Amino acid sequence: MSSCSTSSSTITSADHGTGETTISAVHADIIQTHILTRLDGPTLAAAACASSQLQVLSSEDELWQKICTATWPSINDPRVSHLISTFPAGHRSFFSDSFPVLDHRQPSKQSSDKDSSSSIILTTELISCVDIYYKDVLILSKTREMETVTGWFHCSPLRVDLFDPKESVSTPILHGGEEDDTWLKDLEENLSMSWIVIDPERKRAVNLSSRRAVTVERHWLTGDVQARFLLIMGGDERSGMELVKWEVVVTCGGEKELQVREVSLQVEDMEGRRLSGRDSLVILQEAVEKGKRKRGIGNEGKVMYLEFVERKRELKFMKIRREKVLDMACMALGIIIFLSFWGFILFR
Repeated sequence: MSSCSTSSSTITSADHGTGETTISAVHADIIQTHILTRLDGPTLAAAACASSQLQVLSSEDELWQKICTATWPSINDPRVSHLISTFPAGHRSFFSDSFPVLDHRQPSKQSSDKDSSSSIILTTELISCVDIYYKDVLILSKTREMETVTGWFHCSPLRVDLFDPKESVSTPILHGGEEDDTWLKDLEENLSMSWIVIDPERKRAVNLSSRRAVTVERHWLTGDVQARFLLIMGGDERSGMELVKWEVVVTCGGEKELQVREVSLQVEDMEGRRLSGRDSLVILQEAVEKGKRKRGIGNEGKVMYLEFVERKRELKFMKIRREKVLDMACMALGIIIFLSFWGFILFR
């Protein structure tokens, strides 16, 4: 809001103080056709704050549609495209939800099953739109629909598999060999993705993936390469649920050229437990409605990952310490009972 005020005041002073040609003197068609079409999403949003004229011109849905489809080709799916058109401000609303980094790490006070059921009653399905890039070249674009009203979804650990069994996608990425791990660093730096989840009923969307991979490692058993992307959210006040990790794992294999063999999404709490679909959906809706959106700087995924690992370590340490105290208390109680018993036998 402050950036908009600053930009507006600058334009106003130029109009009245210098007498020079201002943006208002340029024909609207020229601005819309030759200027605004060259801007990316964040720059277009900033331009809308500069003047009332630019605000009107920048609100054209066609501009935002081109930006969104260029950024996330998966939303070209006919159903997804129609769904986005029903958002309050169309593709501009979708961009505002999906492009910034979601920041919501405050635990919710809703933890009962009753609260959970009432919160998700309006959502019957979620749509995932996934795009993966290597060095800014698209290597995978796919959508997946998932029902959220079945008993299986509510009670089972949430897992969304982007591929059907035995499905894979070839890529132009050359395999770096089994013994040379330097190319894994190259993947970590150049592999990027987005996993956008759309709630059709609430007309909201959120990107559940960090832009860059937080880790790229070989699987200890199969030797396949696994790239992990994540987003940390606040959970609820139950033990180990203060923070939860939405993790996307991209599994690649192959001899000469890498093949994407598996892309999956799961949710895990601080104790390593997989969350059910119901609990995951409640947390997701809470974050989408109340979370802040911040412009990413590229390494926020790694920062969130390191913070999450540190919090897990602290929680594990506290749990071990509590268990030691409990063990000592039980041992002391056992000794007291033992001595009391023999004291009663010997001195009665």
